[in-house]
Amino acid sequence: MSTWGLLILPTSSEIIFQFRPVQFFMLRSKTNIKPGFRIITTFMIAVWLLGCSDPGTSAKKDPQEQKRSDTIPVSYKKPPSSFGDTLIITGESAVFYNPDSLQREKIKEITRKNVYESDEHDCFYQMRNARVELKKYWPRIHIIETSAHRYLLFVKADKKNTCIDLNIKGDICGIFLFDGKKEPELADMMNIDTALGFYFTK
Repeated sequence: MSTWGLLILPTSSEIIFQFRPVQFFMLRSKTNIKPGFRIITTFMIAVWLLGCSDPGTSAKKDPQEQKRSDTIPVSYKKPPSSFGDTLIITGESAVFYNPDSLQREKIKEITRKNVYESDEHDCFYQMRNARVELKKYWPRIHIIETSAHRYLLFVKADKKNTCIDLNIKGDICGIFLFDGKKEPELADMMNIDTALGFYFTK
């Protein structure tokens, strides 16, 4: 048997009255369903419909966090270094570069939180792995660390040199390999063992 029930569904700004057909499962017998049972059943269905009416309301983000997230672009131009100094590199070297403290704060301000944390995580663990690899299998390679230089000046054995401006490097960190003869090469930190072998043995 079908009947028509009056459902009152509250929303955020108004009360909407809707008539919906409410299906009651009734036994086809001479026994009548008590009115109280009908009221309880109608109320339960109304609550169920209300719970399904706006599935997004329970997952709303904090307005301030949402505003900040919307204003930060997915990609960005790395803020410049706070320094203008030049680091001179000679001989076989692996140069580890990171942003200075002020530069790091500026990067954090213009980067989505999850992206910044992921980049920081990758830099820390990949560089740590590279140091272990170098010390264990390439002890002759000089490890150089810097966060206070903008320029890297690689001086070759033939006195020719190559200057690299770290401001134009998009990644917040990296490793340059240099053997004193060939052009310096930005290493693939995720495959540092392979990168070292290809660069220093070919």
